[in-house]
Amino acid sequence: MPPISPVLEVVPVNATCLELRLAGAWTVAAPLPAPDRVLQALRENSAIRSLHFDCHALASWDSLLLTFVVKVLDACEERGILADQSGLPKGLQGMLALAHAVPERQDAFRPLEPAGFAAMIGRHILNGIEDGRRLVEFVGEATLAFGRLLLGRARFRGADLLRLLQECGPNALPIISLISVLVGMILAFIGAVQLRVFGAQIFIADLVGLGMAREMGATMAAILMAGRTGAAFAAELGSMQVNDEIDAMKTSGFPPMEFLVLPRILALFMMTPFLCLYADILGIFGGALAAAGMFDVSFAEYYIQIENRLRLVDFEVGIGKSAVFGILVAIAGCMRGLQCGRSSTAVGFATTSAVVTGIVFIVVSDAVMTLIVTTLNLYQK
Repeated sequence: MPPISPVLEVVPVNATCLELRLAGAWTVAAPLPAPDRVLQALRENSAIRSLHFDCHALASWDSLLLTFVVKVLDACEERGILADQSGLPKGLQGMLALAHAVPERQDAFRPLEPAGFAAMIGRHILNGIEDGRRLVEFVGEATLAFGRLLLGRARFRGADLLRLLQECGPNALPIISLISVLVGMILAFIGAVQLRVFGAQIFIADLVGLGMAREMGATMAAILMAGRTGAAFAAELGSMQVNDEIDAMKTSGFPPMEFLVLPRILALFMMTPFLCLYADILGIFGGALAAAGMFDVSFAEYYIQIENRLRLVDFEVGIGKSAVFGILVAIAGCMRGLQCGRSSTAVGFATTSAVVTGIVFIVVSDAVMTLIVTTLNLYQK
């Protein structure tokens, strides 16, 4: 048997009062009666001061009736009309009372952001200023934690540091090995295209050796650690933030900067120089494979040229850069992790932001350190 259609009648009681008579089945299976008739009656008669409901003939109801009544009550409130809800079903009266028990927050809905190029530039500038403030605050706290470490007052577990050293060092060797060999071969191919024109293939060793020792070894190792370890740091700390573990640590008197951040910074600072040296050696080996396999440069000639051209200062500069890169990658990962929101989406955003921030730190710091090295003329000493 099809449900009874909802019936709505607008009956004027007197000059200042209207009565809404509801009958039939007000359920989602039936079409919602448009409240236009009620609104039109309110507009046509400005003398209306009160509104009553008559639901004696109501067969059944659900959220359809609730939606309709809420719209009518909102219209009455806008026009200053007193709505008497005593004629509504008891269950509906309870739902309306529960809905109005807690007032809506004034800032529940975010205002629409202004459109336009100037507004977009302004938002980016403000966000940049806020990120800069957070970065300075985080670096300051990390510096204080490192100072407590030098004084022997820092608190963290040695087992955590050992685990992080393994994660940042030995566990990263496979990907470092693959990328370093390929980068060395790519450098050899790029240089050999021009050097072969002059019959100077032997200088492939100079190109690959200097490139890997001074720049590529440290930079590639740091970028890989930003994508691998920095992202892992952000995901770990972000998940702890979502699960309220960091708040629990603060409540229990354990500073997260010492227990969580300091071991991670130390681990990357200690392991990145070794990874850089490892990448330098494998990159040079990759260049030797390309030179010997395609450009008629024997391994002996390649080795002798490397020995004559490379100096210890070339490796020292690259390894020094890698130590700085390690600190910056750890700071980026830990900072984004601690700034994470309280949802799974926020964890993903923090992870992505950690990788991007780490790479930006690497490129900017590399440019600054290269400028300093060039200005001090260290390569010529």
